[in-house]
Amino acid sequence: MSKSLKRVEAALAAAGIAAEIREVGQARTALEAAEAAGCAVDQIVKSIIFRGEESGHVVLFLTAGGNRVSAAKASAVAGQPLGKAEADLIRAETGFAIGGVSPVGHLTPVRAYFDPRLLGFTEVWAAAGTPRHIFRAAPGDLLAVTGAKLADFTE
Repeated sequence: MSKSLKRVEAALAAAGIAAEIREVGQARTALEAAEAAGCAVDQIVKSIIFRGEESGHVVLFLTAGGNRVSAAKASAVAGQPLGKAEADLIRAETGFAIGGVSPVGHLTPVRAYFDPRLLGFTEVWAAAGTPRHIFRAAPGDLLAVTGAKLADFTE
C-alpha cells in the first residue's frame, strides 16, 4: 500500500469518517472516477490546486466534477492572485502527485475552499492519494475534516 493512501486512510479514521476506499483501474479525471464509482460526475470531488502568488503556497479548491473553477473568483476568494502550481510544489506541500491529490491527508496544512454544489448530494467520491484509489464520504463530513471554507469560485 502506498504511503499516500495510508495517509488518507489515517486522516479519515482520525476524523471518525467511515469512508469506503475503492481501487479502480484509473481515475485521473472526474469522468473516469464517476464511471469507476458508478455515480454522477458532479458527485466527484475535484481537487484543483493553485499557487498563491503572494504566499507561494498551494491553495486547494474542492469542486464538483462537472464544474470549472473561475480563476478570477478563486483569486478573489483566496485574497491573492493565483497562478499555476507546479507538480513539485504540489507534491512538497500535499504529499500527493497530480491526478491523486486527496482532500485529506496532506503533509502540511493547506488552505482549502469547498464548492457548495457538493453539499447537494448524500455521498461524494474523492481521490484517495493515488490515481487508482477513490473514497466515498458524506459531503458534510468531508467539509468538516478538510477545514475548508464554503465559497463561490466556479464559472
